[in-house]
Amino acid sequence: WTLLPRCVTSIGYFKSSRLSFSRFQQVVQLDYRPGIAFTMAKSYSSFLKDTAYVGGQWVSAASGETFQVTNPASGEVLGSVPDMNAGDATKAIRTAYDAFQSWKETTAKERSLLLRRWYELMVESKESLAELLTVENGKPVTESLGEVNYAATFLEWFAEEARRTYGDTIPAPVKSKRIVVIHQPVGVAAMITPWNFPYAMVTRKAGAALAAGCTVVLKPSEETPLTTLAMVELAHRAGIPAGVFNIVTCSRKHVEQVGKAMCTDPLVAKISFTGSTAVGKTLLKWGADTVKKASMELGGHAPFVVFDSADVDAAVHGAMMSKFRYMGQTCVCANRFLVQEGIHDAFCTKLAAAMEEQLKVGDGLDKGNTQGPLINTRAVEKVESQISDAVSKGASVMTGGKRHALGGTFFQPTLLTGVTTDMLCTQQETFGPVAPVIKFKTEEEAVTIANSANVGLAGYFYSNNMSQIWRVAERMEVGMVGVNEGMVSMVEAPFGGVKESGIGVEGSKYGIHEYLNVKYICFGGI
Repeated sequence: WTLLPRCVTSIGYFKSSRLSFSRFQQVVQLDYRPGIAFTMAKSYSSFLKDTAYVGGQWVSAASGETFQVTNPASGEVLGSVPDMNAGDATKAIRTAYDAFQSWKETTAKERSLLLRRWYELMVESKESLAELLTVENGKPVTESLGEVNYAATFLEWFAEEARRTYGDTIPAPVKSKRIVVIHQPVGVAAMITPWNFPYAMVTRKAGAALAAGCTVVLKPSEETPLTTLAMVELAHRAGIPAGVFNIVTCSRKHVEQVGKAMCTDPLVAKISFTGSTAVGKTLLKWGADTVKKASMELGGHAPFVVFDSADVDAAVHGAMMSKFRYMGQTCVCANRFLVQEGIHDAFCTKLAAAMEEQLKVGDGLDKGNTQGPLINTRAVEKVESQISDAVSKGASVMTGGKRHALGGTFFQPTLLTGVTTDMLCTQQETFGPVAPVIKFKTEEEAVTIANSANVGLAGYFYSNNMSQIWRVAERMEVGMVGVNEGMVSMVEAPFGGVKESGIGVEGSKYGIHEYLNVKYICFGGI
């Protein structure tokens, strides 16, 4: 680490408008607005990789091409990784297929012990992993630490579930036969993971697959390959055999051809994807010709309903957790607030006050900040367009509404009132810190609006009327319902949606079965 004179080695606020420093043996010049915090982090340096991982080896793209990975808070170049193409992906799939021939023969206990060791290494490195996540995707470091812990629990969980893939014996209709059902790994699993939870999506998918006896080829988001490669480093240290877990990195330039190769290769038995509904549909079409097993966790547009009987303070607390975790860039975050007319004004007033008091925008490495940058300029433009559309159609900005003074991709947490169902913010998933509030009169009206979307991942509502709670929970067309609760994700519970939000579930006792085939064996002549 060579520091130029005006730099520091800890988080701090700079009064000047330019910062110069040397990191990873190269000098970087950054333009930034006054008030942005930076750190000269050292703890995660051992996890930084500039190569992908195939067959137990750190490898480059066959073409030699690379692409840069940047910090969304500062624009700083964190490093470069291989820009692989379809040929590289095909090679990784072949490697995984060859490794599957021996991995599927390992015992459940052997796989369990390896996953458990991977979990232990992750916990031991949680602070470094959290800091790396923050500099790569902008998540506030406290939230990053929470994701590391959350992600680690999937390795712990599936280390245990590996030994619980029980079969069945079924009474036969005739005396001379016996019916037995067993579960077997499907084969090579191709995975494509998003940038918003890069640790958790790796462990929730790959943890289940490896526990089941499958091998994996995984393509991380081009926005966050470094965190995924850090996970691979830990898997390598844990002793996961060569070829069992493989990573193919690529930029947007090659993402279509790599994705198509992963979905069409006949050696791939299973596709697992988390991302937009539009991309999920394309992947399903590509996989259809070879009839691949698929898990799809796709777009969300979660309603957050507050009825007159609700505890308003509890509802505001839940709204803050659900909407503004990772700046609203989660698939299960509240996207449409529906508030009954009797408590509408009180809810909006209290929510606006909570936002102004509790939400602090800035670099995620400063533990005092709760809201980091959005992931890229496209995300900012989408948020701006939704706000502009809403205001043009009669909505009012109660707080926020603009890009933050810090510049870059920082955006003010925004509360919109007077929102109607013809506005874009009620028709599209936002993936940003915007809370649009719709006033409603009756329960029937609220349920109708909540169910009007073509997706159904998560839904939330607050009520103290027990009869209403049962009615609404059963009528909401979503895969996960939070009743008087703003956060529903946990390793023990199944995570998945209905309608165009996807196919299958992840986590829980059900998650491992996404990577298992059911085989019926009939014994005759007994």
